[in-house]
Amino acid sequence: MAFRHVLLALGLALVWGVNFVVIDVGLDHFPPLLFSALRFLVAAVPAILVLRHPGVPWRWVALVALTLAILKFSLLFTGMAAGMPPGLSSLVLQTQAVFTALFAVALLGERLGRRQVAGLAVALAGVGLIAFDLGRTAPVGAFLLLLGAAAMWGISNVAIRRASPPDMLRFMVWVSALATLPLFALSAMVEGPRGDWETLRTVTWPAVGAVAFVGLLATVAGFGAWGYLIRTYSASTVAPISLLVPVFGMAAAALLLGERITSTQLVAAVLIISGVLTGVVTVRRRTKSAFGRHSPCHRSDDMLQRSQAR
Repeated sequence: MAFRHVLLALGLALVWGVNFVVIDVGLDHFPPLLFSALRFLVAAVPAILVLRHPGVPWRWVALVALTLAILKFSLLFTGMAAGMPPGLSSLVLQTQAVFTALFAVALLGERLGRRQVAGLAVALAGVGLIAFDLGRTAPVGAFLLLLGAAAMWGISNVAIRRASPPDMLRFMVWVSALATLPLFALSAMVEGPRGDWETLRTVTWPAVGAVAFVGLLATVAGFGAWGYLIRTYSASTVAPISLLVPVFGMAAAALLLGERITSTQLVAAVLIISGVLTGVVTVRRRTKSAFGRHSPCHRSDDMLQRSQAR
């Protein structure tokens, strides 16, 4: 990679890592579902005015809006609001690679080689260590919500690679647009319209900044930079960048929020990142997928790797 592109990649990983700290700031003011709705509103409105059709059938946009935008981020924000630390959240979400591989086997008819299976086993060992450590220090329920978020991300990854959108930024903007109204409705039902209105009426500047950061910088600019790097270099070159996200996320949480990282969590981080890195290789695909369509292996593998970033 050219030096300027290395800097862009590092900046992107930094933004996506620090994003977890910013989410924590936003959750100090907003209830989680309302915060998620505002995030996608901010991400969709400016860009949707200038972007064209998403380039794929609308059913795929709707499916990813449901699994990624509505379910994944609702579970993520709710889990963090329930006590899951920001830095550790950035790490646990990397287990989406494990769920992606499992769902790809179940739904796309793919087969994992021994190296991929070994990588998944190592990553799962890291998840087990985190669960053991959190059982003594934090709500296990919040940890399970984060695992649910990673699982929803895995399902959306499979949907994205099946849809194969030609422009990831344009696709994500339309996903954001379709998710916005359902998230506002869900927030009104669960968190209450009166509470939502009071939250908006008393909004603070740090809360506004948090919405702007996660909506514009982490979502619109982030996926724009990711798409540019993917178009410029091979997916196998760019995909491992996502493994730097929990590194920056845990470091930012420790420096800015004073989040304590235990030795057990550090070992778990090494296991999860090394296990995921081992699995960032192509998987062999059967002749026909569970959806009943033939598809070139290399294209679907690229789409999986493109979707493995936050």
